[in-house]
Amino acid sequence: MQRALLAYERALDEWVPADAPAGLGEAMRYGVLGAGKRLRPLLVLAACEAVDGDAPAALRAGTAVELIHAYSLIHDDMPCMDNDVLRRGKPTVHVQFGEAQAMLAGDAMQALAFEVLTPEAGIAPALQARLCALLARASGHAGMAGGQAIDLASVGKDLDEATLRDMHRRKTGVLLQGSVLMGAACGETTPATWAALTDYGAAIGLAFQVVDDILDVTQDSAVLGKTAGKDQEANKPTYVSLMGLDGARRYADELRAQAHAALARSGLTNTAWLSLLADRVVDRDN
Repeated sequence: MQRALLAYERALDEWVPADAPAGLGEAMRYGVLGAGKRLRPLLVLAACEAVDGDAPAALRAGTAVELIHAYSLIHDDMPCMDNDVLRRGKPTVHVQFGEAQAMLAGDAMQALAFEVLTPEAGIAPALQARLCALLARASGHAGMAGGQAIDLASVGKDLDEATLRDMHRRKTGVLLQGSVLMGAACGETTPATWAALTDYGAAIGLAFQVVDDILDVTQDSAVLGKTAGKDQEANKPTYVSLMGLDGARRYADELRAQAHAALARSGLTNTAWLSLLADRVVDRDN
């Protein structure tokens, strides 16, 4: 895992340009380099290894997912969204570089993600197209952007569990699920294996958000690397506000069990890394 993290860090350092004009490159690199759990790229590579796929393609796919994730955080932290000042243990991009530069940095990173997925050589055109489609669906209106729209529209409202689950599935879960499927797309899968990995990704994607809701009320900002208690302060619906702390913890464990069960029926034999990542999603403290 450490070797994979170093490989992704080198790729980001190589592909995120320092020489983008007017300080844009500096803002982009500040927003993505040297911090973060890199869970999404690790899921890409773990799924690729599970299906004995193309590792160089998975390196590009994981880097692209991390660029999308980082851009979303930059925009999410801006005053027009969550108005946060701390991310990954340092001032947010708009605090450091100003709102306009932060907006442009996020825009440029979104575009760069698809540039990374479409090199002149090294990845077959059909695989490039499939990876781009998976990433676009996970990050657009049916996924991350749509979930953020629901989130902003839900402040101060009481949501039932089904609506809250749909919001978090879109905002957080679909990109994590998409990471698993992009890794799987780098190899050969049967329909049953693809369905099982889809279920695995859905379970850990939702578990990630449930645990985020738990950590928001149980950890301080120094541990989280971002402002603690923001959801409660903003009167946002969360799994803790809906289920209580103990209920949210039980639900996270249920989702972990669902993820492991999906791997067990996948027909794959090399799923140890995916299993470990499912546990890390639930057992983490930041």
